[in-house]
Amino acid sequence: MHTFATDTLVLFNALLAVYFVAGNGGYTMLMLSSLASVWIHKRRHTHEALQQLRESPVTPPVTIIMPAWNEQEIIVEAVRSALHTDYPGIQVAVVDDGSSDETLERLVAAFELTPANLIVRPVLNTRPLRELYISSAFPNLLVISKENGGKPDALNAGLNTCRTPYFCTLDADCILERDAILRLMRPIVSSPIHIAASGGMVRPLNGCTVVSGKVTKVNLPRNGLERFQVIEYLRTFLFGRTGWSRLAGTLIISGAFALFHRETVVEAGGFNRETVTEDMELVVRLRRWAVEHRRVLRTAFSSDPVCWVLCPNTLRMLGRQRRRWQLGLCQTLWKNRALFFDPDFGTFGWLSLPFHALIEGLGAVVESVGYMVIPLVAWLSPARLDFLLPLVLFSLAYSALISAAAVALEELTHRRYQGARQLATLLFYALIENFGYRQLLLLYRFAGMVRFLRGFHTWEKVVHVPPAEWVSAGARARP
Repeated sequence: MHTFATDTLVLFNALLAVYFVAGNGGYTMLMLSSLASVWIHKRRHTHEALQQLRESPVTPPVTIIMPAWNEQEIIVEAVRSALHTDYPGIQVAVVDDGSSDETLERLVAAFELTPANLIVRPVLNTRPLRELYISSAFPNLLVISKENGGKPDALNAGLNTCRTPYFCTLDADCILERDAILRLMRPIVSSPIHIAASGGMVRPLNGCTVVSGKVTKVNLPRNGLERFQVIEYLRTFLFGRTGWSRLAGTLIISGAFALFHRETVVEAGGFNRETVTEDMELVVRLRRWAVEHRRVLRTAFSSDPVCWVLCPNTLRMLGRQRRRWQLGLCQTLWKNRALFFDPDFGTFGWLSLPFHALIEGLGAVVESVGYMVIPLVAWLSPARLDFLLPLVLFSLAYSALISAAAVALEELTHRRYQGARQLATLLFYALIENFGYRQLLLLYRFAGMVRFLRGFHTWEKVVHVPPAEWVSAGARARP
């Protein structure tokens, strides 16, 4: 029995070593791929190019579709931000998905909404609509009230009213930078290949000052949990999303802030209500649709269009968010398991899907069990700690260096966090992130895996409580 247990530990140690080497090797590949991409993009694309896009008569109009469910505390400020977007021909469609709070009432009061008898020709099935509202102050604003059906259903309802060739999905807890959609559109109009989806940078809004729907001052949040998320978002978007985009292996374009070609999305079936991460599922389905219909399309990611989003500020809300993300990842990968190593899907099928399945999916189980196995190794085979402990510590230290590199790249390019003190704080949190916060996220991801195996499909609502000072100020002010 003792021999069997020892042999099992030897096998698991080998598996853990492969996981750490493959994971850190993959992240290094993404880092090297993104370094040149972000730097070249920053140098090549100028303000003059945006001005040409802004003034061009052929720049395609865009509809911002904002689904909202029980977002009374932040909805007015978010809509105000969308309305103030610097983009020609912008339309805004807010979909109240059967809120039980005052989300709709606050929209009606803030934007002087009145019911309108508009004709909607649905191309996608959704829960029934209750009422449509228009604003006398903002002719480009439409508010749709419908029965509750979930976020994908609300997005599909918005698509049914959309009359522009492109639409932008925007979560109700987000604040857009004024030129963000111009920057999202730039790779679409400059590419000779049809781009069906274009994503941008998402940054934590926590700690920032917001006035009249605009981020007027960027600060780091005071809460350590929120600061760790700043580091995580920098690494995820500057390295992960940028690197996979350059390698043509994009799996995720954040639905919190993304631009899509309406006709392509509708032909592919719209947003799927069977997963809890509809954005990821749609990106993969667009690839399948293109291969099945022999179409050529791409997805794009740019690091300079910025959307600011409220991040969870409590462990409870963070747990809800990360369990859902992991559950959605597993649902999407399992649903599209036939694409693995399919030559028709190139880098996406041969590299991106296996990496996300093994490192982001099963890796949560392997690493979590690895930490629990260390005491068992110390008891059954102490000599093997000479291999296991250095491996784990080196991997964590290397991951910390990757996070620090993301901070350095942010400082060399976009520099949204000004001052030596904020930079030093970011570097400090980057170095300690992997010693505590990483393990906490592993527990949430592990729980998400368990929920997937149990067939869990329920969306866990993340409740955001923004700073009262800017919300109350925004609620008192006219749009």
